[in-house]
Amino acid sequence: MKVLIADDHELVRDTLAAFLDRERDIETVSVADLDAACAAAQATMFDLILLDYAMPGMDGLDGLAKAIEAGDGRPVAIMSGTATKATAQAALDAGAIGFLPKTMGAKSLVNAIRFMASGEVYVPVAFMTAEEPEKINPLARRLSPRELEVLSGLCQGLANKEIARELNLQEVTIKLHVKTLCRKLQVKNRTQAALKAKEAGVF
Repeated sequence: MKVLIADDHELVRDTLAAFLDRERDIETVSVADLDAACAAAQATMFDLILLDYAMPGMDGLDGLAKAIEAGDGRPVAIMSGTATKATAQAALDAGAIGFLPKTMGAKSLVNAIRFMASGEVYVPVAFMTAEEPEKINPLARRLSPRELEVLSGLCQGLANKEIARELNLQEVTIKLHVKTLCRKLQVKNRTQAALKAKEAGVF
């Protein structure tokens, strides 16, 4: 069984590879971003592709579609240490074979990978049914729900046109929201707004 691990954190890649390489029938290849993952998927027929949700090139779940296409429809799963249940469900809805929290133990991880490589959808029941505590970030309190949606797009590196398409709004409306966000967050531009949001733990 061949498994592609795509994650921009070297420690995560090495740890996952170490878990899987212990298995006699599993061979791993590790890469650091989406472009490298797609190139590897085009060159080799993997039984499963594991993508870090937040690594360079992913742009939210857009990278998922690219990886599925590059792998000629082979199973692709999303990994994350911070994504919510809603993100996990969105990944499944977008064609992912599964979702793996990075907090999973080694044995559970190996079992899940075997399950997905065989073509079965996997997501931890405990993760999807756990109660998510209501935590309102102090920075988020200053923003409207719509402003938070736009800010999320900025944090994903999306252009105004892409955010407008995601939210079904006019591009000019997004520009106004970005301007308001910069004023409320006391920053000069969209890049600083995204950095401040990430540093504050809004997303």
